[in-house]
Amino acid sequence: MNDELKPMSTPFTKLKLEELGRVDVETFREQEKLQVTVVLDNVRSMHNIGSVFRTADGFAVEQIILCGITAQPPHREIEKTALGATQSINWTYFNGIKEALQHLRNQGYQVIAVEQAENSINLNQFQPKNNQKYALIFGNEVNGVSEEAMEMVDGCIEIPQFGTKHSFNIVVSAGIVLWDFFAKLNFK
Repeated sequence: MNDELKPMSTPFTKLKLEELGRVDVETFREQEKLQVTVVLDNVRSMHNIGSVFRTADGFAVEQIILCGITAQPPHREIEKTALGATQSINWTYFNGIKEALQHLRNQGYQVIAVEQAENSINLNQFQPKNNQKYALIFGNEVNGVSEEAMEMVDGCIEIPQFGTKHSFNIVVSAGIVLWDFFAKLNFK
């Protein structure tokens, strides 16, 4: 199959909602999931939290763990961007990140920070394994992943950046990393 883009003799027509093959919440809960748990470490913005829920739904991740000051559903500001994904994605709240990470470790997860750090691995060089469960930590919008969490991680992934800011919004980071994991694990 040739994947090159070619001019079409007929225009592209957007799909209608009923043509998207969307599943209901019950079917989603029963379907196979990407063996990834998203951990939000002191994320301040409820819009960011809602958007991460929606992104996690899009890639069918196992669950989201909310820690510290990260707000919890149900909340109107979270729902503005989650668009109902708080109903489809399983989530849990922990007061502290250490308790959350220990819980994940006890369940066999490899705990990985998504952060700019010494000895981090560029995302494009990291190859997730099919039979491994991963917990991906995304940090606070200003301070990133907490030092408490960094002391407990098994590894650190960094998204290569080439501009002047070297800073993506947490939702953009989650989208990039989750797509990368999904693609590497499902499209080999």
